[in-house]
Amino acid sequence: MPLHLTADDRAKLNGEQGAAVQMAMNIVVRMAEVHGAAELLDISAAHIDSTIYIGDAGMEFAERLASLGARVVVPTTLNVSGLDEQHWQEWSVPEAWAAHAYRQMVAYRSMGTEPTWTCAPYQTAFRPAFGQQVAWGESNAIVFANSVLGARTERYPDLMDVCCAITGRAPAVGLHLTPNRAGDLLLRLVDVPADVQGDDTLYPVLGHLMGKVAQDRIPVVDGFAVPPNEDQLKALGAAAASSGTVALFHIVGVTPEAPDLETAFQGRTGYNTYSVTMDDLRQARRELSTAVGERLDMVVLGSPHFSLGEFRQLAPLLAGRHTHPDVQFLVTSSRATVVLAERAGLLETLRAFGGRVTVDTCILATPMLPAGIRTLMTNSGKYAYYAPGMLDVQVTFGALADCVQSAVEGRVVRHEGVWDQS
Repeated sequence: MPLHLTADDRAKLNGEQGAAVQMAMNIVVRMAEVHGAAELLDISAAHIDSTIYIGDAGMEFAERLASLGARVVVPTTLNVSGLDEQHWQEWSVPEAWAAHAYRQMVAYRSMGTEPTWTCAPYQTAFRPAFGQQVAWGESNAIVFANSVLGARTERYPDLMDVCCAITGRAPAVGLHLTPNRAGDLLLRLVDVPADVQGDDTLYPVLGHLMGKVAQDRIPVVDGFAVPPNEDQLKALGAAAASSGTVALFHIVGVTPEAPDLETAFQGRTGYNTYSVTMDDLRQARRELSTAVGERLDMVVLGSPHFSLGEFRQLAPLLAGRHTHPDVQFLVTSSRATVVLAERAGLLETLRAFGGRVTVDTCILATPMLPAGIRTLMTNSGKYAYYAPGMLDVQVTFGALADCVQSAVEGRVVRHEGVWDQS
């Protein structure tokens, strides 16, 4: 079926609304044709992932659009950049690299975007509503918007997201369409105790397992007796989008498109069922750690970016204590959340502990890691999955309290807690 374009679409494609719109529309139309879309649809918001500097091509693409006078036509948030704009010199970031990353930031800011610089735009005022059609990049943001909020976005890659923001249009395919949002397989929790279900560490672990099992399919999870909170769902989705390419999941009785099993599958039957046992979860938890022994150089928290709730959870664990002189302690977050945490007195506690906070970026997206850092500890399934390959370090996954205790003692300390097999 050929792609149907409206008169306004054709005006954009023919350059009647400017060269930048024409360039962006050419890309949107070509991608729509590649995916077999019958038409384009209006979007009401966007989140641009291509703000991360990973080479000159991305920077030059952004600068080309900016030079043509590109302006976004929907509220558009920006993902993490390549550097903490105000504090990058405190880290091991080469000046030449920082200069190019900054040029990319400037180009995207010039387009009328919202300089949120966060991988968690759902923690901002620009959080989409149920059913809202958006074009979001960044894997954890995509899965959160689709799953937890019930907004609708496809897996938008770098450069496509900004083209959608400039044109206000996106291909009417994939997860934008209701029939494509039905579950593909069932993950049923079997004999997973309530204390495990209520523990924060379950969610990155289950997400890691879910991504491996589901890959690019839509999993439906059943068997929760303890409803997860938003930060736990954030950790679940981020891990699932890392070990797999999950862009939407349903949890029966929890997420908005899954009030019951039948609705989650849109009445379809014949789906595969995967039983998730404690043994499966323990194995997935083991896979998130690659470090051997007690050596520890750095604790890293905040992937996705730390929320205000997580700062509040962290503060009492730090009070009256101090990190070991051989261990660095880093929290990554957005500039907006850090302002709120500062007002709440939570950063004072972090600084007194000897910790540091960085904004606008992510340790996975910038060469900020100090020389000599070989072993990290984190409570993030996403960090734990990516750090060995992207940063050439070894990592230990643990609970937030264990990360703090390890930083204090200067060695890896991990209590089994709810994971005790006895």
